[in-house]
Amino acid sequence: MLNFIVCEDNHQFIDIIKTAIDNFMMNYEIDYKIHYFEGYDKNFENIVKDEIGFKVYFLDLVTNEGTGLDAARIIREKYDDWISIIIIVTSHEEYRYEALSTRLAIFDFVNKLNGCDKVLRQDLNRVMSNYDKREKSLSYEYNHICHKIDFRHIISIEKEQDSKRCIIHTTYGNKTSAGSLNSVLKLLDKRFMKIHRSVIVNIDQIESYDASKNKLIFKDGTHTHLIARDKKKELMIRVRTSR
Repeated sequence: MLNFIVCEDNHQFIDIIKTAIDNFMMNYEIDYKIHYFEGYDKNFENIVKDEIGFKVYFLDLVTNEGTGLDAARIIREKYDDWISIIIIVTSHEEYRYEALSTRLAIFDFVNKLNGCDKVLRQDLNRVMSNYDKREKSLSYEYNHICHKIDFRHIISIEKEQDSKRCIIHTTYGNKTSAGSLNSVLKLLDKRFMKIHRSVIVNIDQIESYDASKNKLIFKDGTHTHLIARDKKKELMIRVRTSR
């Protein structure tokens, strides 16, 4: 899921950004969502810390509830997110040098008063280039829509009963993929293990494994008992050595 997070207290400019994003994304069959905020409050911070997929921030430099640079510091330093893209939008051109010279990996500085439509299109092209080149992600097509899920967000993958589809359990919800479990496994890296003919798990997402109860608990609180007898020893070793 591609998430555009817009923090802007000018409703006219919110419409400009929304139109730019919607028009641009019409060229791609990719799941996306636009989230709106008028200031950097608790709701904004909640979405910063939530694992919802790839994020692109459009941050107003000055709002009635905080500044874009303070929000960028929360994203980068408080929550250690150096993957998401941050674009500063403002009518205060005099802050360009300050914004771009911070060590916050600001992607771009957009001046609302100077051809912002063109700059937004250029930035969205660059965003999509970064999104397409992401490493360590599962890419697949389902119902004519292209999906990309970072490996780090995948908790487990389960074969759907009586079908040729798989359910991908992620930190931000469930996704459906066509194909067999073995075909999906070939697209994953070494952090994944097939523990049952119907289940693949991400070792990094495991909280604990109780072999006596044959119960595997994931970091999000969910669990499974579907662990094949011949996989128990290997699973115990891998969970232990991943700590």
